[in-house]
Amino acid sequence: MFTVENLRDWVGIDVLDPDSKKIGVLEAVYVDTISDEPSFLTIDVGGLIGKHHLVFVPAIDVTVTPKSVRVRYSKDLVRDAPQIAVDGELPAVDEPKVFAHYHLDYGVGPERRLARR
Repeated sequence: MFTVENLRDWVGIDVLDPDSKKIGVLEAVYVDTISDEPSFLTIDVGGLIGKHHLVFVPAIDVTVTPKSVRVRYSKDLVRDAPQIAVDGELPAVDEPKVFAHYHLDYGVGPERRLARR
């Protein structure tokens, strides 16, 4: 495995947890609006027929293999993360909840911290 320079190149491939359990499929990369660096990934975790949704997972220590992206968080933790509809948008008021779910500091400030790229 190796770290990846551009996570957007891997959209559409499987996302695995540290135990190689499939979480879902990489759907998008969200960057930190302050640093413009990848901050979170959204993963299509499927669901009931026609009820797909996306969950957020930090892009910390993400690695790739030829056929997958591996995150450092367990499948159970990721599946319980805040979610949005596949065609939805994360409201600014919900951003702190995404960070809190993974015990990450959201910081303070009036501007949004996440932007889809």
